[in-house]
Amino acid sequence: MLLHDINPSIKALTVIVCVLILSVFFDPVTPMLTLAVTAAATFIFGKVSFKRWILLFSPFIFMALIYIWSALIFSRTHEGETILWSWGILILTEESLQRALSLGLRVLSFTSLSLLFILTTKPSEFLLSLMQQCRLPPKLAYGIMAGYRFLPLMKEEFEIIRSAHRIRGVPKARSLPEKIAELKRYAVPLLAGAIRKAERTAMAMESKGFTGDKNRNYYHKIAVSPKDWLFFAFFIAMVLASAYISWFFGFLQLYNGEL
Repeated sequence: MLLHDINPSIKALTVIVCVLILSVFFDPVTPMLTLAVTAAATFIFGKVSFKRWILLFSPFIFMALIYIWSALIFSRTHEGETILWSWGILILTEESLQRALSLGLRVLSFTSLSLLFILTTKPSEFLLSLMQQCRLPPKLAYGIMAGYRFLPLMKEEFEIIRSAHRIRGVPKARSLPEKIAELKRYAVPLLAGAIRKAERTAMAMESKGFTGDKNRNYYHKIAVSPKDWLFFAFFIAMVLASAYISWFFGFLQLYNGEL
């Protein structure tokens, strides 16, 4: 079973529910185990390149380190906590270290779940699934798909306009007023081109009989199968099992809004 074959709506629901469950717990073990299993599932069943995954994951490692550092520096020391290190007004306790690690690993576990969905789901199939399973209005869904398809064309047109300006001897903007004027020179033709493309797309869809009716037939049907619910059950059970292991070793805590 590959993750690419899982129904996108069920996959999105799985990620949302797992994030909500993880939000209840505030310990380092539960998110750490969730992160490990999610990353392993992404590589094994998602056939995702490690290089691509780590490239997208690395900015969040930096963000998690910032969260950990901030939680350690600005944490409140309560009476009865075990002091590991102190220097002047800086006091590091075992409990504050655990809270900081919990916060950082939370960020990483949320990121791993999000990457599992993003890297194993095609945007067009996700929108089709939202229309067929979640009753998303076709007008909105096809509008989003059309806009998504236009993004590469907008980039190509931007490069053409910039090259045309260079050929005609337009100097490169250096000061702030020049950059604002340059932005206007780029924005007007790009906006005009986008409007023309939108009109042609709307006319083409109307000529093909598109009315936006929800009760319509689909050439590409996205179905829900037992393997989709098996995927959902596996990940929910995995998060709960991680919480149980954390409780078994005495780390499990519920989030109470305090750091």
